[in-house]
Amino acid sequence: MGREWLFSLIPLTIGVLFLAFGIYGLRYARLLRRHGVTAEGRIVRHRVSRSDEGTKFFHPVAAWTDRDGRAHEHSSRFGRGKVASAFRVGAYVTVRYDPGKPARFEIEGWDMKKMDLFATVLGSIFTAGTVTVVLVRLLTL
Repeated sequence: MGREWLFSLIPLTIGVLFLAFGIYGLRYARLLRRHGVTAEGRIVRHRVSRSDEGTKFFHPVAAWTDRDGRAHEHSSRFGRGKVASAFRVGAYVTVRYDPGKPARFEIEGWDMKKMDLFATVLGSIFTAGTVTVVLVRLLTL
């Protein structure tokens, strides 16, 4: 087996990155489900990011007051290409946040738990598939 096995590092790296992203997101969502507190918030602006291709992504910035009366303002970790009217500036939203670390939050209806699950499944397939191919190749030489 020559250097061609190095090409297997590409799908393995992609798989591990997707798997890590997905597991992180699922743990994040589980933590908020278990220990999170809800509050009424408001969208105060949108943080705009751009992809390498120039596509704009809008991340709503939610502001809310926690149970202790402290004000918080944080940007969602997910961005979308279009903003629905329910998430326009000035809209009232429900925010679920971690009381110990309010920057760890989600905007109900905006944040996508399905994306985390998709990344986990895709990462698992890429990782397991690549490891299987490399092992079979090593054992049959």
